[in-house]
Amino acid sequence: MSETETTGASYAAAGVDIEAGDRAVELMKEWVKKTQRPEVLGGLGGFAGLFDASALKRYERPLLASATDGVGTKVDIARQMGVYDTIGHDLVAMVMDDIVVCGAEPLFMTDYICVGKVHPERVAAIVKGIAEGCVLAGCALVGGETAEHPGLLGPDDFDVAGAGTGVVEADRLLGADRIRTGDAVIAMASSGLHSNGYSLVRHVLFDRAGMRLDQHVEELGRTLGEELLEPTRIYSLDCLALTRTTDVHAFSHITGGGLAANLARVVPDGLHAAVDRSTWTPGAVFDLVGTAGRVERLELEKTLNMGVGMMAVVPAESADVALTTLADRGVDAWIAGEITERGEHATGATLTGEYAV
Repeated sequence: MSETETTGASYAAAGVDIEAGDRAVELMKEWVKKTQRPEVLGGLGGFAGLFDASALKRYERPLLASATDGVGTKVDIARQMGVYDTIGHDLVAMVMDDIVVCGAEPLFMTDYICVGKVHPERVAAIVKGIAEGCVLAGCALVGGETAEHPGLLGPDDFDVAGAGTGVVEADRLLGADRIRTGDAVIAMASSGLHSNGYSLVRHVLFDRAGMRLDQHVEELGRTLGEELLEPTRIYSLDCLALTRTTDVHAFSHITGGGLAANLARVVPDGLHAAVDRSTWTPGAVFDLVGTAGRVERLELEKTLNMGVGMMAVVPAESADVALTTLADRGVDAWIAGEITERGEHATGATLTGEYAV
């Protein structure tokens, strides 16, 4: 009988390194601390994150909004490139930009990081990105979990997910019931692909076109990997600023399903959002995916954001104020369409015309 067979089994021998996990927690503490809000009690390391709900007493009728999400197969791009401190921005954007759609202020977030093997510096880099994203969204990172799954994931494999909570005054809740005929539809530019459609993107660019992450792409002005890892824009504070300066009726976060499908989610029965493609030019990466994979425009538009990451529906007379507010915050935005009667349209939103060249 071998020495291995006569030695008692252990968690470490099974592939779980508790000491590495403890080291990761120590490394991430400084980043989590940067996200703290006055309502957060305690520090990192407890069994639960604590948030002082008495802060909500200033609301007449506070409604809590919650959301959860991940960043999909974009994590594989980060793994291949060995860049781990940007993927957290994507995670916060996917969660908190869903929450702000109803007009809610982001309050706090928790994360879940699943790895094949704990590399403390790598985990800390992921949390650093999440913490930086939380600062941009105005929320606190109150806790999380790092799980080591040897045997199920490879030593370098990982995935991330998160959940967030926000609050909105009941009579300030945004949505379809506020939208009226004649409202303007304002588009806010995306920073790129954001965090949706990467299964299609990876298939097209790697499997079909044979491109490499370190390949410089002239039309992108950088390597393919740098473009694909561009963090998702976080619009939370921009949207909240808009609600303070003008009468916003609704927001729509343009994620999986594309622009028309997501915008239709906030358009009431009987009305229709007509969006004019000629009001903007999608970034070069969208044309690259379409050309490299011979992907039809309709399929691209059902999968990718096509250069628009968030949309706002406001009264037509408020559009100029809204655009000024966004411009002052460095957000490229424009009037992309209007709300009309549904008429012969079967869906709540459609794209018309041709993209500007």
